[in-house]
Amino acid sequence: MNDLFQSIWGTLPEPLRVQLEGYLSGFWAVLPQLILSIIFLVFVWAVIRFVRWLVPASLRRAHMRRALIDVVMMLLTVGLWLFGTLIAVTIAFPTITPGRALTALGVGGVAIGFAFKDVFENFLAGVLLLIREPFSIEDYIECEEIDGQVEEITIRDTHVRQTDGQLVVAPNAMFFKNPVTIRTAKDVRRTTVICGVAYGEDVDEAREVIAKAVRSVDAVRDDVRDVEIFAQEFGASSINFEVTWWTGSKPIDIRSSRDEVIAAVKRALDEAGIEIPFPYRTMTFKEPLTLHHVRPDREDDDAQ
Repeated sequence: MNDLFQSIWGTLPEPLRVQLEGYLSGFWAVLPQLILSIIFLVFVWAVIRFVRWLVPASLRRAHMRRALIDVVMMLLTVGLWLFGTLIAVTIAFPTITPGRALTALGVGGVAIGFAFKDVFENFLAGVLLLIREPFSIEDYIECEEIDGQVEEITIRDTHVRQTDGQLVVAPNAMFFKNPVTIRTAKDVRRTTVICGVAYGEDVDEAREVIAKAVRSVDAVRDDVRDVEIFAQEFGASSINFEVTWWTGSKPIDIRSSRDEVIAAVKRALDEAGIEIPFPYRTMTFKEPLTLHHVRPDREDDDAQ
């Protein structure tokens, strides 16, 4: 094997042999530093393992949110690895100073930043959302036609379970740059329906009947805000009332309270003899119509 290597080595051009000898001598010269840098990286790995065990436990005792703990640990881990790698490079190659390494890292970081602009944008948006916490897990939100309950907030995206059961995974930048409606920011929320009564009915009496019916519904939180009934407009065939009340803030609370309120108002108006009209239409014709009166006995004769 040694003879074969010597024969191959002898066939190489002299400049190439000189260059390879320089590489080999340089490798053997820096080998001790390479071993030391590897040992140092193993030490950094052990320190990071210890930190990842100690810090989360301390943050949980401080009642920090789980998602925010993940952000802190990720930033801490990346910082320790970056710091340890820079020191390992200076150990292996003493001619490379930390300043030069940081300069090279800065130039490379700019290129990486342009290439992964959207990734970094969503990452920073996720960090800011977790720190500011405009909404949290189990909140019902609406943003850019996404309407549902927040199930998870990660560094890159937010998982929203829509009311129809579908899961939407949206980038955090969308929630950071666009208006977000937080439906469950408070325990109660206002909702409204329109109720019409006939023009021949007394408006004040109808208002009292509707208000009493709405207050009788258990889902209506009149202890928080009183029920509000306003005559809104002259409709095509009715006087329309705007009926407003407060109930739970979840979508199911809104829907169930509307169901109960509409049923109670309909029942109360029926019992009071107040008409809930349907649309009336008056038809006109350009030409006069000829009317014929048919006697009942004539209809019997025609039928025979």
